[in-house]
Amino acid sequence: MPAKPYHPMLWILSALSAVWTVGCESPEPRDAHTLAFQAPQNWSSNRHFAEPAATGWLATFNDEQLTVLVRGGLADNFDLKSAAARVDAAREQAVIAGSGRWPQLYLTPSYQRAKTNIGGESSEYGEFMAMFNLSWELDVWGRIKAGQQAAETEAEATGDDYRAAQLSLAARIAQAYFEFSEAQLQAAVAAQSVKDRGVIVDLVRGRFNKGLTRGLDLRLVLTDLANAEAQLAQARNDVQLIGKRLQTLLGRYPGNDPAKQDGANEFDSELSLPQPPTALSAGLPAELLDRRPDVIAAFKRLRAADSRLESAEKALLPRVTLTGAGGTSSAALTEIIDPRAAAWNLAAGLAQPLFTGGRLQGEIRLNEAKVREAFNQYQSVALNAFREVEQALAAEAWLRTQEQALREAVTQTEASRKLAVYSYRQGLIEILTLLDSYRSTLNAQSAHLAVQRQLLNNRINLYLALGGAV
Repeated sequence: MPAKPYHPMLWILSALSAVWTVGCESPEPRDAHTLAFQAPQNWSSNRHFAEPAATGWLATFNDEQLTVLVRGGLADNFDLKSAAARVDAAREQAVIAGSGRWPQLYLTPSYQRAKTNIGGESSEYGEFMAMFNLSWELDVWGRIKAGQQAAETEAEATGDDYRAAQLSLAARIAQAYFEFSEAQLQAAVAAQSVKDRGVIVDLVRGRFNKGLTRGLDLRLVLTDLANAEAQLAQARNDVQLIGKRLQTLLGRYPGNDPAKQDGANEFDSELSLPQPPTALSAGLPAELLDRRPDVIAAFKRLRAADSRLESAEKALLPRVTLTGAGGTSSAALTEIIDPRAAAWNLAAGLAQPLFTGGRLQGEIRLNEAKVREAFNQYQSVALNAFREVEQALAAEAWLRTQEQALREAVTQTEASRKLAVYSYRQGLIEILTLLDSYRSTLNAQSAHLAVQRQLLNNRINLYLALGGAV
């Protein structure tokens, strides 16, 4: 049987075809809903399963001043402006990463002057030159494109980080606003307590002057009054601390005291805490993966890591480059633009990495590790997002139960305080019992205000956990 003729060109083309096939392969697209843990079909702490998740949460509080403050903070906060700058920087980084797909052309005009001395005769001449250099790597296998895709996806993730920062800032401003209102109410309660203790001091002092009570009772009520005044000072200090924190979030200099002794303040908020909106739908758990900006950003960073790994793997393939150089030179500047005097050369080259000391293989393994890191980071962010929603849903039910109990405690302690005053006037109880009734009233009122604010904070945390728009 005659041997088949050997065609080296056919063998080369076959090899290049095989390399082309391998080089053009791309990783399988990822699915954001593919998780390493079992996500539930419905929230375990919410009964409204089929309803879409709530959006536009700021308007649900029906507080015009809160809306104005949040909008102002989103426009003026310096941390948010820094996040916006990072988005711009990431977009330009994507432009830089993709620039290698285009020809790189440089023009280098110059002028040189020289003097020679030959055989005792000297001559001097000058020359103008306009040279250009061209280099272009043909992205045959898509290596540069994969790097560009990684940078573009990273820029998109940075944009999602910015949206997450917006939501977080809006939530922090709203929570600080309600904390400021609670602090004012706490200060008002403490001021009323000082006033009530002053009445008791006058009552006991009058009875002491008449010889109807002991000096110990007077000492006890004076001590109790001093403690109440210390609590009032602490409450007013809390007002100014929270007020300055709110000013900073709004991008304002915290120089002016936002709380005055008479209760007036720069934010002009009323001394009240709103009830959190009753109706709320959390949607389905699966929707969270497509709603929360931080979860979306983590998934895009995983895709960017895949693209970087693809680029690193394709670095093993041959690189096809075009290079060119040319230009003109003339002693007269007017002749340098004559195209007939131009000289140029163009070359094509193929570079196949053979030995790089393990650098290329190391870059592949490095990017494989980064893919694993990004994958597990995405799982962690998603799992934490589910936890935050479940936690906020469960906490709201318990906080409402606590608020109802403390509201009843306030009613009962106020009634017991009035009864204790009457009983003490009649000599039926000791002074310690009367003082305990006042302390119980103050503690119940303070605890009730605190849980009201916690309810509001938890509702904001729930909105934030769901990733809904402001």
